[in-house]
Amino acid sequence: MMRRWPIRIRLTAAFTTAMALVLVGVATLTVSHTKESLDEAITESLFSRLASLRQIAVGGQPLLAGGDPDTAQQVIAPDGQVLASTSNLAGQTALSPSELHTARREQLVADHPRLGSLQGPVRVAAGPVPGGRLVVAAQSLADRDAAVADLRNELATGFPIVLIAAAVGAYLLAAAALRPVERMRARAAGISATDAHARLPVPSAHDEIQHLGTTFNELLQRLQDALERERQFVSDAGHELRTPLSLLTTELELALRRPRSNPELIAAMRSALEETTRLSRLARDLLTVADTGRCAEPPTIDLRSHLQMISERYRHSLGDQLEINCPANQLVRAEPDDLDRIVSNLIDNATQHGAPPVTIHAQQVNADGVEIRVGDHGPGFPPDFLPHALDRFTRADNARTTGGTGLGLAIVDTLTQRNHGSVTAHNHPAGGAEITIRLPAVPA
Repeated sequence: MMRRWPIRIRLTAAFTTAMALVLVGVATLTVSHTKESLDEAITESLFSRLASLRQIAVGGQPLLAGGDPDTAQQVIAPDGQVLASTSNLAGQTALSPSELHTARREQLVADHPRLGSLQGPVRVAAGPVPGGRLVVAAQSLADRDAAVADLRNELATGFPIVLIAAAVGAYLLAAAALRPVERMRARAAGISATDAHARLPVPSAHDEIQHLGTTFNELLQRLQDALERERQFVSDAGHELRTPLSLLTTELELALRRPRSNPELIAAMRSALEETTRLSRLARDLLTVADTGRCAEPPTIDLRSHLQMISERYRHSLGDQLEINCPANQLVRAEPDDLDRIVSNLIDNATQHGAPPVTIHAQQVNADGVEIRVGDHGPGFPPDFLPHALDRFTRADNARTTGGTGLGLAIVDTLTQRNHGSVTAHNHPAGGAEITIRLPAVPA
């Protein structure tokens, strides 16, 4: 049930409980220590009076002066007969037979519930005197018990007040500590898609709440960046789809505007088919770059045999203009279809925007990674375009005249990241563009 309570209530309850335990412990130790201190003082006082009584008890008939209602003294003969006693012990022996036997050998301290007219309980101290006599000193413990009781009552009255004050202080402190969190919560509740630039208020103190607010603001920034990328993606996708759809609509409208001969209808259908094929290819590319998921555990494949299988498809178009260099038994973790599409897109991009020969070099750079470098001998990337080469719908100025949608390298980047890899684009020092794919390696 406590888990359903507000945090400030839970903090206050925990602090109050801990404070109550501390106060109870302090009160118990204080009362116990006070009682022990008073007991030690009373015992020392009794021993001091015994020392004085020994001087009186030596010799003839001792005389004891009374007057203090809380103390008593007595001198006992070796046979147990009372030789002298204060008035509040008149008519009785202060020690029991067993205590008399013990006191003849050593000093004795014992507590009695009552003794003579002294208010109980009573502490009795006795000891031997040269000649066989015994001296006895007694003191009532009523004042000690009263002092301990007063202290206990004062603590029982004062500690609850202290506990209540501590609980109120803990609640106010917890509320003040959580106030920045409440401000952040209220601000976060008002953030919408139309207010994507809003950020949470971050306190100036360098504490956990400030770190939490900073982390959430960084998360909001990433979400805003992702939202803007998706908006741009939708806008670019709509722009790319608009052209083939417009051409397809125009072809069909012209075919239906007036009677057409069979060759004209075939030409119109063939043109519509080309635009439909382009639309299908564009839709497939859009679905690919929109997929940001990752493969949980890509399978292990033989990179060399896979590259050779891909190269066979380009033998008729490129011939010996496609060079592949990969060591034997080089294993990587990647989905075969994804790797096929990655390499095919890079080859198509190199032949369309670069110049042959196209080279593919694969090698293991360390125990964890394999690099696949696909290069051409064309003009390379324009310097200002190179930082954006992997973005969606981006094309260099010289590539706009050759067609394409600007999704080839974006698809490569998406598929590589899905297989836990990375892509970098750069210009080779000897000339031409070079794309480097890095995939997880598998020990041979």
